[in-house]
Amino acid sequence: MDTTPAPTDTAEASFDIVARQDKTEADVATLRSDVDEVKARVDRIGRAAARPAIGTTDESAPEVKGFVDGYLRRGSTQEIKSITGTVPADGGYAVPRQIDAMIARELTEISPIRAIAQVVQTGSAGYRKLVTTGGTASGWVSETAARPETDTPNFAEIAPPTGELYANPAASQAMLDDAGFDLENWLASEIAMEFARAEGAAFVTGSGIDQPEGFLNAPATTAEDAARPFGTLQYIGSGDAGGFDANPDAKLIDLVHTLKAGHRQGASFVMNSATLAEVRKLKSADGAFLWQPGLVEGQPDRLLGYPVVEAEDMPDIAAGTYPIAFGNFRHGYLIAERSATQVLRDPFTNKPFVHFYATKRVGGQVLDSNAIKLLKIEL
Repeated sequence: MDTTPAPTDTAEASFDIVARQDKTEADVATLRSDVDEVKARVDRIGRAAARPAIGTTDESAPEVKGFVDGYLRRGSTQEIKSITGTVPADGGYAVPRQIDAMIARELTEISPIRAIAQVVQTGSAGYRKLVTTGGTASGWVSETAARPETDTPNFAEIAPPTGELYANPAASQAMLDDAGFDLENWLASEIAMEFARAEGAAFVTGSGIDQPEGFLNAPATTAEDAARPFGTLQYIGSGDAGGFDANPDAKLIDLVHTLKAGHRQGASFVMNSATLAEVRKLKSADGAFLWQPGLVEGQPDRLLGYPVVEAEDMPDIAAGTYPIAFGNFRHGYLIAERSATQVLRDPFTNKPFVHFYATKRVGGQVLDSNAIKLLKIEL
């Protein structure tokens, strides 16, 4: 039997193959066109996202680029002089405000007292502030009655003791020559870490001599607010010479309510991790823990409903110490600092490393002694 296909069938099959090829090529062309359109849209979005916003300054600003690539990496001062037009007389250059802002943000995150205290920026070495010690006198009168003169308020001057805070991080020249090394962020992080370690201790126990005066270095007494001299803190005893007595919850509640209601809004506990470990074990008379862990990410742990701040420079629980402070530190403690951090590049002292000597003037003092209360370990 002859199975050879007829010429007509063969021709039709060939036409079908050609038609399918034409359709496939048309589909491929359409797909390529769609892909090109998507790429064009992505490119337009990318260019729009990379375009700097009007009125903002990116990290490639001339002062930042000149400071980082010119001065920090190579030691060249020409870029800085061309921007500022001045040569520093005290052996250091003020860092650009973008880098200074990075240092300030990191300091606030890792310095516990700075995060809750009142911080003011000053343009000079000293800072002074007048505060009233007894409030401004006032009175009631009718609409048409005479207004008798009120008593003159009493003022006190706050002049926080200041000192020069310094850090001296070092990097090798090979690190500085590496274009992939993020020198700007590294330097800001190193300076902030060293500053936070030094100022954290000073804000708590500083002597006030060439450094801030810590709030634990202020005089303290058991007298209530109206009976204490200005600048003297109030403390209550723990009821036990070695720690807490049999009713620790009562003492902590007393500590909270020695603070006036106006200060309790925004108040927090301050203690170190060793004291915190003991406090977390305390229970009330009905067996409930006084400690309340934060149940949501970012929410602070609480004690008697108030946030707890860990400051490792607070003293441990021991006879005669003040291991726990409670207060509104935004009202009670003032930090005054020069707004600019200065950096001096030193490639000679410790070759082959390059040191960056950073300095900043910082001061601190109790602002309102009625806004901070202390717990003292004593009978």
